[in-house]
Amino acid sequence: MLDHDVEGPLAWTGAELPDDAGLITLDEDCLDELLALAKELTANPLPVLSLHPDDFDLPACRAMMTDVSNQLDHGHGFVIIDRLPLERLDGEIADKLYWLLAAMVARPVAQSWDGKMLYDVRDQGKPPGNGVRPDITNVGQNLHTDNSYNLCPPDYVALFCRQTAMRGGISQVVSFYAAHNRMRAEAPELLARLYQDVTFDRQREHAPDDVMTTEHPMFAWDGQRLLGRLSKRQVEGGYALAGVEMDNITAAALETFEAIMMAPGMRKEFQFQPGQIQIVNNRTCGHARTAFTDWPETERRRHLIRLWLRHQGRAFYNG
Repeated sequence: MLDHDVEGPLAWTGAELPDDAGLITLDEDCLDELLALAKELTANPLPVLSLHPDDFDLPACRAMMTDVSNQLDHGHGFVIIDRLPLERLDGEIADKLYWLLAAMVARPVAQSWDGKMLYDVRDQGKPPGNGVRPDITNVGQNLHTDNSYNLCPPDYVALFCRQTAMRGGISQVVSFYAAHNRMRAEAPELLARLYQDVTFDRQREHAPDDVMTTEHPMFAWDGQRLLGRLSKRQVEGGYALAGVEMDNITAAALETFEAIMMAPGMRKEFQFQPGQIQIVNNRTCGHARTAFTDWPETERRRHLIRLWLRHQGRAFYNG
């Protein structure tokens, strides 16, 4: 267990961040490269999964994404790239540009056991539960890390906004480092419990005959980095699936950390705009979005496209 406070840019609170924290604007050189690339991709159709940034000469975009990577790992742990000009791009081409930019940070990997690489985040009208991820509902989310229950969670989570909801759907980001510091000061005995294994619901993202739960700690200290994997909802579901009653200390630790993350001033909130790309360090920050009400017209409904990015392991779902 980490026995001292984490300091530096990653240990931020929302109250102390400026309004434009994490915002990176596409400059004219980047836009020119991307619009030229859009023409090239239109003239030479290829499936998005076959595209690799090394095949294209994009010096301005590479410089920008190097800055993005630095901010993800050594800055606040999140960025918002503003923005791909959707009014000038075919939808499929915009997805390909997004894929290539994100792949400059780390390799895109499978987001489901069956190998899905691009994931449409849309309300499908289902209640969340085992086998139904909250991202395909319109209910509010707990602050979490993506794929917290997997053997090899993504290092970064990218979201590309195609359409926004009619109301709600506010994005939220929180620093695990700042929340860890506060819990260490206020409830160190409960924080210690989060360094021990808890049971996660695997959301049916596994072979039919595989186990439905897994066990991992929520926090790990590797001597240099504090790494988090958090999903209160999946832990509660994991204990229910395993038929094991959650003990009082575990329940209190989960509730206390959740309350700290949700405390006034802890979170950074922003409203996604079409064309923007959000990328979050999935091991140092939690993220969520509020409940939303969608447009009645199908073509206007909220639509994000998600990528999971990882440095280590193979592109398989389990790494």
